[in-house]
Amino acid sequence: MTLRTRFSVQTHVGHKRKVNEDAVLALPELNIWLVSDGMGGHAAGDYASGLIADMAAGIPLDLAPGDRMQALRDAIHEAHRMIRAEADSRGIEVIGATVVGLLLADGHFAALWAGDSRLYRLRSGEIEMLTTDHSVVAALVEAGSMTWDEAEHHPQSNAITRAVGVGDDITLDKIRGQIAPGDRFLLCSDGLTKYATFDMLRKALATQPIETICDHLIQMALAGGGADNITAAVVDVI
Repeated sequence: MTLRTRFSVQTHVGHKRKVNEDAVLALPELNIWLVSDGMGGHAAGDYASGLIADMAAGIPLDLAPGDRMQALRDAIHEAHRMIRAEADSRGIEVIGATVVGLLLADGHFAALWAGDSRLYRLRSGEIEMLTTDHSVVAALVEAGSMTWDEAEHHPQSNAITRAVGVGDDITLDKIRGQIAPGDRFLLCSDGLTKYATFDMLRKALATQPIETICDHLIQMALAGGGADNITAAVVDVI
């Protein structure tokens, strides 16, 4: 299939934070999109998320589609090393960020992620969460003890178990699959999913045009409380 896309990205500091520690990147010429969320409560989260986006932005434009995913993985691994070095130089124990990246090529999608920034797909009116959070509550969801919507209200909902810049090495999970015309992908930080249930996201993604969808999602999170930074990137396959 000939790949044609439309996309929209938006980020908002929210009601409570003074600094936006989220970063969003669109590289339509490479068909790569990325969202990164600097770890709240840690110093320089905005540095970490911004560095991840900057490293990904340096991926060469002339790479073959099959090499772009490895280049994205390499960029995130290099950001991990640089964030750890920065934390050492500042004498800070932890600087980190979550990340989710989407690549479209040759009739397929592939995604890499670490932490609780998410990738969803709307297809034929149904929404599917394609990533699985690296978090304390994710284990409870996978065990069937609660739903993802219920997990957002758990006392440990913000406790992530994996992030870029944290630990000696970073392990990125990967998922891939086929794409079809009409698919709509959403990458977002947890500042959105704290306030938007699966059904709320499904309705928004199913009804809002690409020109207004990200603003609609941001406003949804702000209306719900907006206590965190909020970031969304929506990509339509046309």
